[in-house]
Amino acid sequence: MVDDAARDTRRERRRGRMGEAGSESSRKPNYRSLKNPFLPQPIFSDDQVASIHDTALRVLEELGIKVLLPEAREVLARAGALVDPNTDMVRIGRDMVAAALASAPRSIHAYAGARARDLSLELGSMTFLAGSGAPNVTDLERGRRPGTLVAFEELIKLVQHFDVLHMLGPCIEPQDIDNRFRHYAVNRAQLTLSDKFPFVFARGTPQVDDSFEMIRLARGLSEDEFRSGAHCYTVINTNSPRQLDIPMAQGIIDFAKAGQVLIITPFCLAGAMAPITVAGALTLQHAEALAGLTLAQIVRPGAPVVYGSFSSNVDMKSGAPAFGTPEHVKATLGAGQLARFTGLPWRSGGGSAANVSDAQAAHETQFALWGSVLAGATVCIHAAGWLEGGLSVSLEKLVTDIEALQTVAELCAATPGDDDAIGFEAIAEVQPGGHFFSAGHTMARYRTAFYEPLVADWSNFGNWTQSGSKTATERATGIWKRTLADFTPPAAAAATSGLLDAFIARRTEEGGAAPVS
Repeated sequence: MVDDAARDTRRERRRGRMGEAGSESSRKPNYRSLKNPFLPQPIFSDDQVASIHDTALRVLEELGIKVLLPEAREVLARAGALVDPNTDMVRIGRDMVAAALASAPRSIHAYAGARARDLSLELGSMTFLAGSGAPNVTDLERGRRPGTLVAFEELIKLVQHFDVLHMLGPCIEPQDIDNRFRHYAVNRAQLTLSDKFPFVFARGTPQVDDSFEMIRLARGLSEDEFRSGAHCYTVINTNSPRQLDIPMAQGIIDFAKAGQVLIITPFCLAGAMAPITVAGALTLQHAEALAGLTLAQIVRPGAPVVYGSFSSNVDMKSGAPAFGTPEHVKATLGAGQLARFTGLPWRSGGGSAANVSDAQAAHETQFALWGSVLAGATVCIHAAGWLEGGLSVSLEKLVTDIEALQTVAELCAATPGDDDAIGFEAIAEVQPGGHFFSAGHTMARYRTAFYEPLVADWSNFGNWTQSGSKTATERATGIWKRTLADFTPPAAAAATSGLLDAFIARRTEEGGAAPVS
């Protein structure tokens, strides 16, 4: 029979759990800087990886890539690429690619708004981001709706709150803001509500220049100080197969010149925009990524670049994208091998094709997550909240996905195995048939021994029923609502609002900056 001390211990542990009310725990794990503890898992032999790389070089040399921006074609031509002026096709020699890979940094120090939020982007480190780039936002109480600035600000607050999300991102598009001024609102929200590493849209030089100026104002940086360190990032997507459009090519040039991080990511769906085989899709992806990386290094040798991978498959019956599939996981594992072949930090992608936050959404997201973890991805985008293949971000799913990310983060921490942890004295203290609830070994550790769930409910059926029989998604609603209600931005970030507002007012009066396409 469990004695009073054991009952008190269990009551204390229950009170410390993070339930719907969001009660604080005495356990304070560090999720801010993660090193991947798992050995990368291969799916190809070393010879096959070398063959994929060689074939990608052949694609660039013999077939080429269509580059729509004249300036980018000129930059590549001056470096030795062969440009067909009639088709805009650019053939890039393997010597140019080799030189680019040699000059690209293996480690990138990313400067956030606070030094405690700085990141090292390199092989072996692990960084998670929320779902990004969606046109819609959804939650149980307000339903699915087009993205707004208010919704974007809510998501930035949630991302700021959870340490296991390490970088900011373009979670949803604030479609209630004119696209001439949208970048001002997005940057203001990031810089005044958070001190994490910010994202900047690559939508033409005028918008990029505005965004860089806002970061310099918020961080108190001179032009030279800004350009000498990485203070923001963008994501560059090629238009598979084998095309680099105007804003993306311009983004590579603008960010490389300024020394800011470029995550160059082809989006190859096997069977649609890429060959139907995993190896074929990765070959095309590798060629396109190498083309973008080469352009960046020609513009500025040593420019911080992240090799990008976001390959999955489609439903061959409907043509709809699929995520968290066996092919998605295999493509991620193979991309990890190619990234390690280059030696560069690299980005993967999570996500789900489910339409609501349900069992399908959870298992697709977690399989995609484990693919990224076991592939050794440096940056995993769409790790929380992403639904509908990127058409919406769910507030409840963001919270439930945080549970999975925190579980992975816990696995990064060392597990004690010294004599004290092995606990011979504890085993000796408890007699056969007894219990360890009130053992000295337990009492000294019970407040911090185990991970305490954010969303999961470990109560029995009776207690769960008495508490309202809420599902994890329903409990997540209470968590995001309380998080937003209690949110306070970092003081240093909030203090930048005056400088930024003055800049925004001036640029708005001048007409803003239209996106380039």
